[in-house]
Amino acid sequence: MRFFRLLARGIIMAALVTAVLGGAGYWLYRDAHVPGPLTETRALVIPAHTGIAGIADQLAAEGVIRHKLAFQLLARLSGRGTGLKPGEYEFPATVSAMQALDIIASGKTVKHRLTIPEGLTTPEVVALVRDAPALDGDCGPLPAEGELLPDTYVYSYGDSRKELIERMRHGMAHLLAQMWGARRSDLPLTSPQEAGILASIIEKEAAHEEERAHIAGVFINRLRLGMRLQADPTVLFVLGGNGASRIERPLAHADLAVESPYNTYLVKGLPPGPIANPGKSSLRAAVRPERTEDLYFVADGSGGHVFAKSLAEQSRNITQYRRAAGLEADPVVPIAVPPASTENSPPPPKPPPPAPSPAAAAAPHPAKAPQPAARPPHCRPETGRACAR
Repeated sequence: MRFFRLLARGIIMAALVTAVLGGAGYWLYRDAHVPGPLTETRALVIPAHTGIAGIADQLAAEGVIRHKLAFQLLARLSGRGTGLKPGEYEFPATVSAMQALDIIASGKTVKHRLTIPEGLTTPEVVALVRDAPALDGDCGPLPAEGELLPDTYVYSYGDSRKELIERMRHGMAHLLAQMWGARRSDLPLTSPQEAGILASIIEKEAAHEEERAHIAGVFINRLRLGMRLQADPTVLFVLGGNGASRIERPLAHADLAVESPYNTYLVKGLPPGPIANPGKSSLRAAVRPERTEDLYFVADGSGGHVFAKSLAEQSRNITQYRRAAGLEADPVVPIAVPPASTENSPPPPKPPPPAPSPAAAAAPHPAKAPQPAARPPHCRPETGRACAR
């Protein structure tokens, strides 16, 4: 009889244990798969060297999971406890404990994106990197102008700012070498660096994608003929401390006389370095310019340009532009003055004295219509001058 009593007690205890384990298992299963308490998507950073208990504490404190113990049991029983990776993770609303565990175990951290627009100076690019969230460390020494490739860069929490800038530098060097290898053989350019310099001027001048190659062709013609480029953006670069700051006012006539090797109104050929960080389209235009006989272009009032082969044709285009824009003739600044010429070209007429009001004197191109914030306007139609080049 005693044996049967012990047997009965054993069976009862086993049943109780089974019931308890079954209930615990059901509770664990239910807690693992039911929607969690999170009411909106939330990104959390799991620090390095955080164990299962620490991760559970953090998830519970941030309202991602309900029960820390359930998450720890899930992690250990599933064998994923040793594979939880640090980083920034995004948890959707009502994520379950099992889904939260899967997200962390996957190692698929949040990817941030930083877009660097074309035509920014190097200090402007570095400022964007410095202010970008989730990056770590300082930016290091300021790279040279024109060394950083405009693009959209993907990075993760904790990535180094220096490493991101180095990716930009490597990207520009690689692309410039690639473009130089595909250049036209008859260009008056002697190195990839010169192509980058020309591309930076094109970047600052061209508002429309389809005009880049044509504008490049005008500059190539001027370089080949020994004519000064007379590009407004090079003057703006000088006035801004060689790219250290942005000039938000229109150019004055007197600005064109600023002493600098970057001032293409005074110095023949290309400036000694880039004036911005050009994008792929401008680099392509610099090495594959359009074949054209044009030497001038002027704004058409809609952000584009009208091109001309001669000064007379350019003058007519400017007159038409001013008439269409309802602007009166300028009594001080001429419609256009031809640039410096080669020995085989006729001498240019003598320019008038500087005008006190905003204007750009003769140049191979006009300033464009008002640009987006990334490119400050210089000569604008509302100033009453056609910004003839």
